[in-house]
Amino acid sequence: MFGKKKRGGGAIRTLIGEGTRIKGDLRFEGGCHIDGVVDGNVVADRDPDAFLNLSEQGVVDGSVRVPRVSLNGKVHGDVFASELVQLGATAKIIGNLHYELLEMTAGAEINGKLIHESAQEPPPGVPRPSAAKAPDPAEDTIVEPAK
Repeated sequence: MFGKKKRGGGAIRTLIGEGTRIKGDLRFEGGCHIDGVVDGNVVADRDPDAFLNLSEQGVVDGSVRVPRVSLNGKVHGDVFASELVQLGATAKIIGNLHYELLEMTAGAEINGKLIHESAQEPPPGVPRPSAAKAPDPAEDTIVEPAK
């Protein structure tokens, strides 16, 4: 809509079923759906089209770093979404939420800071270009009075 390319949901390639517990970081590409528990970070850093769907039963004890995320479960850690965050009525984040676009349903909880990051901003830890003026060699010229 409005001339922007809308990305499709894509296929779920990673599924963590209810009753499953993973200890350690989860790295994935494509779509990931979690009904179980992940004791570690959930990251999709190689796929710009990746998305995470965390169901009402799903829990992540660690940070989440994905382009797009739909949360209905609990995250005990920071959430970094470079594109879109959708929070359902049962979503609960205990940590900071870094987002570009946010959709939030009544009932969702965020126990931390909301930090808006536009797509033009560098990711955390990358220095921003300096706004300082470049030195002008003409300004460094010293002119002494004639004797």
